[in-house]
Amino acid sequence: MDTDDSHSDVVPGSDEEPDTPDVGGYDFRGEFDFDEMLDAYGTTGFQATQLAEAIDIAERMQEADATVYLTFTSNIISSGLRETVAYLVREGYVDVVITTSGSLTEDVIKTAKPFKMGKWDADEASLRERGINRLGNLFVPSDRYVWLEEYLYDFFEDFFAEEKVRTPTSFARELGETLEDEDSVLKQAADNDVPVYCPALTDSEVGNFLYYYRQGYDSEVGIEILDDYDSLIEDGLLADATGLIAVGGGVPKHHAIMTNLFRGGADYVVYISTGMEGDGSLSGAPPNEAVSWGKIKENQTNYTQVEAEATLVFPLLVAKAFKQ
Repeated sequence: MDTDDSHSDVVPGSDEEPDTPDVGGYDFRGEFDFDEMLDAYGTTGFQATQLAEAIDIAERMQEADATVYLTFTSNIISSGLRETVAYLVREGYVDVVITTSGSLTEDVIKTAKPFKMGKWDADEASLRERGINRLGNLFVPSDRYVWLEEYLYDFFEDFFAEEKVRTPTSFARELGETLEDEDSVLKQAADNDVPVYCPALTDSEVGNFLYYYRQGYDSEVGIEILDDYDSLIEDGLLADATGLIAVGGGVPKHHAIMTNLFRGGADYVVYISTGMEGDGSLSGAPPNEAVSWGKIKENQTNYTQVEAEATLVFPLLVAKAFKQ
């Protein structure tokens, strides 16, 4: 091989100029403009551009007057994103909430006692002896759960007084009606008639306390989930358009896209996820996989995924797409 051949391998050249925008980031010279910085994400590349796409899709959901589903796992309520979710519900930007049982647990606790900042590399055995539970770099003293048990026992007595078998949505709504904290997601959902679906209601301390309550006080009480599933499917069928913002994965994310399958798929979809696609899990599955199942409609501009940790990017999405 002569040098001309090797040079063409190293510097092959190109005959075509891509018909796409130039890469460029925000110019920090001069007066700072938050909106312009987020606009510049569109040409910044990598996950910044994915976030710009997510903002655009969230804005299009609103322009289409879509029924908006917000799904999230309990760690979102554990963190300072609780206030962000409560804002979306309070201001009428969300029509349906689907979450995990831990979200309900922690939302109620925070109405009375805060979570505390901790650290990732804590001495776990020492924390156990001190009665402190760790959530990442957050600490939750165990007295919060002692208080919660007393609160829920009083609630259970009223909740099951006339009907022995209830649904998770009625549980969330009536529990929210007992709360006074304006930053409570459950309170805002109850006040604004936003249903909170929790298909895995027993998967947290709520489930533990329901178990103890049924064993010790009333063996006839129970939770029925199929009625909620009927309602979620039927309301989706009546919607002219649906939009989905899935923060994290798990049951809430799948419950939203699965019930949208009955209407031919969701119209607008944003995922915020750190899940890994390579393990084949639903949490790591990108939106185009859901297209293959018919859970998201087939249009490459109506869905996107931001591969990032939610506390970093979800407030930026809300600030740009819902606060302006």
